[in-house]
Amino acid sequence: MIQKPTPLNEEYHFKKGLIISSTDLEGIITYANRKFCDISGYDRNELIGRNHHILRHPDMPKSIFKSLWTSLNQAEEWTGVIKNLRKDGKYYWVYSYITPNMNDHGKVIGYTAARRPASKTEIDESVSIYAELSTQENTTE
Repeated sequence: MIQKPTPLNEEYHFKKGLIISSTDLEGIITYANRKFCDISGYDRNELIGRNHHILRHPDMPKSIFKSLWTSLNQAEEWTGVIKNLRKDGKYYWVYSYITPNMNDHGKVIGYTAARRPASKTEIDESVSIYAELSTQENTTE
């Protein structure tokens, strides 16, 4: 079992490319493209069969993922900025587009996410919003 890395206060920058992954209904990774492996620092074999939350950075408010899963469970698309955690503990920012995968009968059978590097503006806006959300979450726990 892969142990979640200790976060470092060091950003990993990537300028180009599209990270693509697919998961089952529970968020277990079923597909990871080469760019996903490169950016996350994990080998494909380390990602396939693992829950996508292995990449969840502790700075991310829980409410963002609650919103994400609410949308996906209603067979809706979701977009947003996410701070992810690499295998080496560095973080990276992505703009995510996640869509449900449907079978021939219209039933959701999994999800596919396409992620690009988040822009400086997207990151700056998200940092302040996420800090406020995290503060609210920490005061209500």
